[in-house]
Amino acid sequence: MEKSRLKVINRDVIKYIIIFFMFWGHLFAWLSVGDTPPDGLFADCPFWQRIFIRLSLMTPPVMFFFIADGYKYTRSVKKYAQRLFIFACITQVPFTLLWGPITGWWGANIMFTLFFSLLALCAWESHFKLWQRIALIVLICGVTTALVSEWFIFGPLIVLGLHIFREKPKARLIWYACVWAVYILVSDIPLYFEGFSLIKLESTAMHIFDFAAAYALMTVFYNGRKGRFPKFSKWFFYIFYPAHLWLAVILRLVLK
Repeated sequence: MEKSRLKVINRDVIKYIIIFFMFWGHLFAWLSVGDTPPDGLFADCPFWQRIFIRLSLMTPPVMFFFIADGYKYTRSVKKYAQRLFIFACITQVPFTLLWGPITGWWGANIMFTLFFSLLALCAWESHFKLWQRIALIVLICGVTTALVSEWFIFGPLIVLGLHIFREKPKARLIWYACVWAVYILVSDIPLYFEGFSLIKLESTAMHIFDFAAAYALMTVFYNGRKGRFPKFSKWFFYIFYPAHLWLAVILRLVLK
């Protein structure tokens, strides 16, 4: 079968797929956490709920991909950055209300990571000398880390790799795999220092599956086209993220 025959899913369908898993995964995760900082394992959740929680991790890689894709096709990078920043600020309110009492008040939501990732692309494509562009990217990654923005430097690094190696599939895959391998080493391996368990192995296996499935959606099945209602979909995705955080905040208050 030719590769082109597999490219049957447009941009908006991919986004609807990932936000479906994100919504239910986040909902089950938030309801299971209570007032205790999450350990990432969610051992108290039923297996079927854990599957949704794990599959929600397909969302960040796809979001990072569409930042790189959006940079290429947007009519105005400036307006694109402004939208991301405005909705990052809007999202920060429910994000802080949701996680502040549990994990601490210092931290930024993933919309800020997307914003900084776009800035990193702008720095890379600027007319500065190479060392200056690299210095700017390092600075942006430093700010992302200092703000404890979700996914830290992994967001900008993934976005940069997907953009730089857009026309080099092998290099793009190697970059993607290496960055996520480092992420798994940082996030999962320390869990095994306290001992081995099947649920830890389940978590690691699902991490690998999520990142592989996200890559397949982005590179194998994505046909590069918009959906039927691009304007509606664009604003729906911007509004949905803070809205589903507000829903979680309200549910937590009601169920307490």
